Amino acid sequence: MFSQKLNMVIFLASIICVTSTLAQSDAQLNRIPYSSLVDHSDREYLLYLPKGYEDDPDKEWPVLFFLHGNGERGNGKSELDFVMVHGPLYEAWIQKRDLPFIIIAPQLHMFGRDKHAKYIAERTLDQLPKRLENGVPEREAKWSSDEQMEGSLSVDSYPFEALGPPMGWEQVEQDLLHMLNYVTTNYQTDQSRIYLTGLSYGGFGTWYMGSKYPELFAAISPVVGWGHQDLMPSLAENKIPIWCVAGGRDLAVELKYFYPGLNELERLGHQVRFTIEADMAHDTWKRVYAGEDLYNWFLAQHK
Repeated sequence: MFSQKLNMVIFLASIICVTSTLAQSDAQLNRIPYSSLVDHSDREYLLYLPKGYEDDPDKEWPVLFFLHGNGERGNGKSELDFVMVHGPLYEAWIQKRDLPFIIIAPQLHMFGRDKHAKYIAERTLDQLPKRLENGVPEREAKWSSDEQMEGSLSVDSYPFEALGPPMGWEQVEQDLLHMLNYVTTNYQTDQSRIYLTGLSYGGFGTWYMGSKYPELFAAISPVVGWGHQDLMPSLAENKIPIWCVAGGRDLAVELKYFYPGLNELERLGHQVRFTIEADMAHDTWKRVYAGEDLYNWFLAQHK
């Protein structure tokens, strides 16, 4: 008799668990309008609300602010979905992974960079990522490289100024601050767990915004973007957890430029986590954001 009652309890509990799971609200992808302070243009940014967001009005969710790379710039309207080509929003929305973050994903203005990059000038709207009704699309293969894997020595000079390559995310920093303020004010956010990450141009932007506003972020992760020595003091002073990632075969953002800034952090008494994906080229971000480690590391960090 006891065994029968126990089995019944287990059976009912499993039904409750399944019902609860089935009733969980779906993930949402919203387009939030704003007027850019840069040029007063009407633009939008993407805001991802995770699965289950609407089910508990008292739950506060961590925020992941994502800055894309040079190739995903655009007009903030018809071209906005290019920000989903790579990164956490590609994982959450296109690959339908259950990432437990509110994700803010803005689009950087073109600022004439399409005249300097063929891969921007020749892209088409047909290349925009699409969420499939059933299943998920195949992932792109990693970029092939003829470069042999070998070490890289540190250098004492940089190819760019402290802000990084020209016309980057520092141009729209006030827009980014307004976005973050809007989301944290109007959505169920845990303001002790706001994280910042970006790839390539967005990696440089992550160093910049993290250094300029260290009080905002619980942790930052620049991916294939190095940080200038001049940006390190505020990060060290505020003890911001940092996980920086570089590609060993990256010819676009070379490994040798990562060391001066990271060594400066250590000289200032701040520990940093630095990962070199020795077999990867500039698209190291594919491995980083497709994995679990970065998201789990972020969730372990609190202000």
